[in-house]
Amino acid sequence: MRTVDVPVTAATTSVESRMPTSSSSIFQNFPLFAALAAFLIAQSMKLFISWYKERRWDAKQLIASGGMPSSHSATVTALAAAIGFTDGFGGSEFAIAMILACVVMYDSSGVRLHAGRQAEVLNQIVFELPAEHPLADTRPLRELLGHTPPQVVAGGILGFLIAAMGSVINKILS
Repeated sequence: MRTVDVPVTAATTSVESRMPTSSSSIFQNFPLFAALAAFLIAQSMKLFISWYKERRWDAKQLIASGGMPSSHSATVTALAAAIGFTDGFGGSEFAIAMILACVVMYDSSGVRLHAGRQAEVLNQIVFELPAEHPLADTRPLRELLGHTPPQVVAGGILGFLIAAMGSVINKILS
C-alpha cells in the first residue's frame, strides 16, 4: 500500500482543531444547553405571567404555544448567541443559527400569528351555525398559535441574556 504525505497548511490545521474530540460530549455543548434553558425559562415565565394576570395557576402554559415571552424566539436567539460566544460571530455556524433565528421569529410573528387570528374567525363562524348544520359539532381550532411583535422581541432579549449569562458563567468555571 502506498502512503502519501499531505502537507499541513493553515486550512487543514483549522479544520482539525474544530473537529470534535473523543472527550467532548453532549453534556458539554453550551449552545444546546443555552437553547434548552431559554426554552424552559420562557415557558415557565408564561406560567407566572398567566398567574399574575388571571390570579390562577394554569399548568397548560408550560406546554402552550403563543404568549409572552416567545419561547420560540428565546430558544433560537439563545442558540445563535451561544454559538457566537463559543465559536465567534464571524463563523458559518453563527450565520446558520442567525438565519434560522430570523426565519423562526418572522414565522412566529407573521404566518403563525395570522393563522391564529383566522382560527378565531372560523371558530366564531362555526359557533354561529345552526345546530342542524353538519359542521356545528366541529371541535374549535386552536387560536393562540403565534406571537405579537413585542412577545417576539421579549423572547429574543431573554434568549440573548440567557446565552450571555451562561457564557460568563462558562468562562468563570473553566
